[in-house]
Amino acid sequence: MYHNFTAGNKNSDSVNAEALSAQLEYVRRYFQVVPLAHIFEQLKTGRPFHRSTIALTIDDGRRNCYDVLFPLLKQLRLPATLFVVTSFIEREDWLWTDKILWLSEQPSRPSELAAENLDQTFLSLNRLKPGARTRFVENLAAHMDVHIPGEPPPQYAPCSWDQLREMAESGLVEIGSHTVTHPILSGVSDDECWRELTTSRQQIEEAMGRPVDSFCYPNGKTEDYRPSQVQQVREAGYKGAVAANAGLVTGQANPYELPRLGVSGRDDALSVSKNLDGVEHYHSKLNASTRSRSSF
Repeated sequence: MYHNFTAGNKNSDSVNAEALSAQLEYVRRYFQVVPLAHIFEQLKTGRPFHRSTIALTIDDGRRNCYDVLFPLLKQLRLPATLFVVTSFIEREDWLWTDKILWLSEQPSRPSELAAENLDQTFLSLNRLKPGARTRFVENLAAHMDVHIPGEPPPQYAPCSWDQLREMAESGLVEIGSHTVTHPILSGVSDDECWRELTTSRQQIEEAMGRPVDSFCYPNGKTEDYRPSQVQQVREAGYKGAVAANAGLVTGQANPYELPRLGVSGRDDALSVSKNLDGVEHYHSKLNASTRSRSSF
């Protein structure tokens, strides 16, 4: 699971082009990289997985996906699924998460936007309803005496529909839905969730001229969506969905709630390979089992 890329900066959470190239070369060499749709299909038919099967996914739809990732996918002939927020692609607004990151880069940033506190700030904001979160971001900017630009700066800019169509027409990139406005679904009603699911799918299908089969839950942790909303994803016509709970997909996985492994600019080559090879996953399970036994 990727989010952000950069052509050269090695001191950010974005995955730089050099590291990305090495990571993609690694998965091409040691894994069977398949479209996400293949995994959905295998789960539904009960066909066994090849133990080294992997699917590449990218969230949100930033332009650096087109500028940095897409050329490497073409060079290495690797498939991927890009989940887009349609209001972002339409340039109606930029992502609230990116506004927080942009504010954290300003000289007048408060302590809650310091690098060591950002994760906790995001966790707190995830719990707010969309309107309250918007007001918080606006009030924070006013307190800092800065104006949030109407258009996102280049590093936070979205892909255009033309760029998305080009990627899809390559036969390598599937475009999936990441909702209309990127709300944390557990903070909205099921009616609001249904509109996010169906409107985003319709917008992408109309713009791309092809069906949309895959969905990605915003933020995607277990607490970020309800069981009723997992059912809604199925009823809206999607063939499967991915979350952000860390883990490996097994033959018993729910195709509407697949776990993923995240990669950021903070991860070195060793940590990425340990994640992909399952070392970190099984180490975490072993630790959890050990803690459970020691509690008796």
